[in-house]
Amino acid sequence: MSVLPKYLSGFTVIPIAYPSSSHFVYARAHATSKSKSSKPNNVLPEGRTLFLVNVPPDATERELMLLFKHCGTVERVLFDFNSADAQAEYASDSDEEMAEAAEQSDTEAQPRKKRKLQTSEPTPPEVIPLPSSSLRTLRKTGSCAHLIFLDSSSLAKALSPPTSPKPWPHSEEPRGLSHYMAKYDNERPPLDAVKAHADSFMDRFEFDLSKSKQEAKYRKGEAIVDEDGFTLVTRGGAYGQTLGGGVGVASKKFMLTGQSGSRKKKDKKKEKDAEKQRKAILDLKKNFEADKERVEKLKESRRFKPY
Repeated sequence: MSVLPKYLSGFTVIPIAYPSSSHFVYARAHATSKSKSSKPNNVLPEGRTLFLVNVPPDATERELMLLFKHCGTVERVLFDFNSADAQAEYASDSDEEMAEAAEQSDTEAQPRKKRKLQTSEPTPPEVIPLPSSSLRTLRKTGSCAHLIFLDSSSLAKALSPPTSPKPWPHSEEPRGLSHYMAKYDNERPPLDAVKAHADSFMDRFEFDLSKSKQEAKYRKGEAIVDEDGFTLVTRGGAYGQTLGGGVGVASKKFMLTGQSGSRKKKDKKKEKDAEKQRKAILDLKKNFEADKERVEKLKESRRFKPY
């Protein structure tokens, strides 16, 4: 039996032992370019990142963490790393954490009265999720991964060649044929679960729809009737134009004058248009009579007069 090399083209050879087969993973320290290493928000810190090649296609983050647990604490695992996508994901995660922290500080700073008002609002119904089991993600053969350790000493331990093949850690996610059987069952949930999910989803949809309709009515100035049958009444700047929703109430100016300024302008414009149409009709009638007399005169002049 030939002796396996400890290093191959700058990579440390890590043999993996399965119950009925073997596998080889190649590792080296991750090296970043000078332009990327100068950036403050570098996703892969130099000196703490391990680069792995020929990772098993069904490997999970937990399995890789357990595989290198003897070296130290693994902070993060990235499969098939893409600098642009990972940078965006890292930025979105940091933004979400900052937003959550800001929301918590705002809720703590709010007085108790506002909290009571918020709790009095109707809570939307929750959507019952479909039953799902945790399945591993299958990747391409020969994929790569990056392991970020908590300190640089852990990286040095991970790069030391092992004396014997490492057993692949066991996880709860099914593997092989069991994975495809679990995936088949996961994509076909029982009818009772589907019915409960659909009913809860429709309840949530109707709740959101009624809430949006109520907000739209309030913006448009339409009448809002509560559960007891009472109509919301608000006062606006002119009759029929309310500041929010509900029934419009005539203002003092409207009650004194009888109509708003915009209605006066519209009435004046209508009177002018009607006067123009009346003049145009009278002019047409005058021109018609004049043309009629002219035609009669021409007829009289063209008649034959023997005497």
